[in-house]
Amino acid sequence: MEQTIGASFVDPEMVVRQSQVQPGATVVDFGCGSGFFSLAFAQAVGETGKVYAMDILPSALEAVTSHAKQAGLTNVIAQRANLERAGGTKLEAASADWVLMKDILCQNIHKDVMLIEALRILRVGGRIFIMEWNESDHGMGPEGETRISKDDLMQLAKSVGFTFVEESAVGDFHFGFIFEKQSV
Repeated sequence: MEQTIGASFVDPEMVVRQSQVQPGATVVDFGCGSGFFSLAFAQAVGETGKVYAMDILPSALEAVTSHAKQAGLTNVIAQRANLERAGGTKLEAASADWVLMKDILCQNIHKDVMLIEALRILRVGGRIFIMEWNESDHGMGPEGETRISKDDLMQLAKSVGFTFVEESAVGDFHFGFIFEKQSV
């Protein structure tokens, strides 16, 4: 594997800053893994906010629960979810301020279903922060053909009803887009 000197990976605190998430917000982390981003958002939304850490793998949910407990965070709700199914989060419609997706679209076939579910659970004015691997792999991440390009992601997000807000710098190996739900 090629090693790149001085290269940067996605920093959760930087993502939190770029999102400008507010205390008291509800954030849903699709494909939370061990909670790397869930915990950073849980600190940002504070005691009056909450973070739903969603994953299909029980081991991931155990890890995020353990890490939240170690960090003294009581606002993280780990929940098993099949995000490739309509209604897979089991959350109420219009119940979230933010959805976070990092490196999850490249792992799943039904990308449109995942984005439609994110749109369903977001309030009007709610936002989604999507981070995916760049098209060039630098010897890291998934195989190139499983990655989603910037153009394809832009087209897909707009086709399900999201409005583009901005592109965010999220490290040397990823790109990031923020989209907004503008109507019901």
